[in-house]
Amino acid sequence: MKPVHFALAALVLVAACQRGTDDEATRTVAEAPPAQPQADPQVTEAEQAAPLTYSRETAYADVELTLPEAVIAYPDLHATLYREEVQGMRAFLEGAQSDHTEYSGEDGFPPYERSVTYEMAGQSARLLSLTEVNFEYTGGAHPNSSFGAVLWDKTADRRLQPASLFRRGADMSVLDQALCDAINTARAATTGEPSHLSVGTDGDWSCPRAAQTPFVLAASTTSGRVGGLEFLIGPYQVGPYVEGSYQIVVPQSAFRSLIDPAFSAEFAGQPRRVGDVTDRGGVTQAR
Repeated sequence: MKPVHFALAALVLVAACQRGTDDEATRTVAEAPPAQPQADPQVTEAEQAAPLTYSRETAYADVELTLPEAVIAYPDLHATLYREEVQGMRAFLEGAQSDHTEYSGEDGFPPYERSVTYEMAGQSARLLSLTEVNFEYTGGAHPNSSFGAVLWDKTADRRLQPASLFRRGADMSVLDQALCDAINTARAATTGEPSHLSVGTDGDWSCPRAAQTPFVLAASTTSGRVGGLEFLIGPYQVGPYVEGSYQIVVPQSAFRSLIDPAFSAEFAGQPRRVGDVTDRGGVTQAR
């Protein structure tokens, strides 16, 4: 019987060792720290360290994004702009590769280019605005450039639609005409010939409506307030491409009655510059 007792004891010892091993494994799993989320493989360390810029250069296209350092103070705005623009640029790169692959047999098919630059514009205690300058080349006689604008409510920490600055149902014809008059004055000074554009008329050129034109806030002579609106008019909108773009400031006194009461306190004084404030080689036509 002694050999039997010895065998049973050995079995008990082996089972105990197995339980110890299993318990240790259980504790190891339970005590292990939670798995860390995987980083986006498309976002490089350089992008994470300097999210004010993004650039890529391939055989098919070059893209570049530049944000002003001041947006760091508004994390939601910063993150939104960076995310949206980077997504757009990746799509542009994919489209460029597709085009070049399809037309690779054609001579003189150069790489595409796209750049987006945001610049700080006017602001008040509550409102902040950014100018967006777009440059794009996808072949052809010349590149294309255009403007965009961002209006940010610092109090509510959210983006505003430009129309929200004005009373609902307001008659915008007063502002339309003020903008058109300023455009005609600017064009005459630029071309040396009279300009007689009208709002919404048929023909080669006409004045754009204010509500359909990107604009930013214009700094005021009164500290902390908005003195007017700076309208951003890209090339080929009011004249031939060679004429270039226009940046036109209309004083708030010309449209004061149109401003929504919720934002009326943000407007006061006069713009620091009025009329054509376009930088043409370091020279502007502003008064």
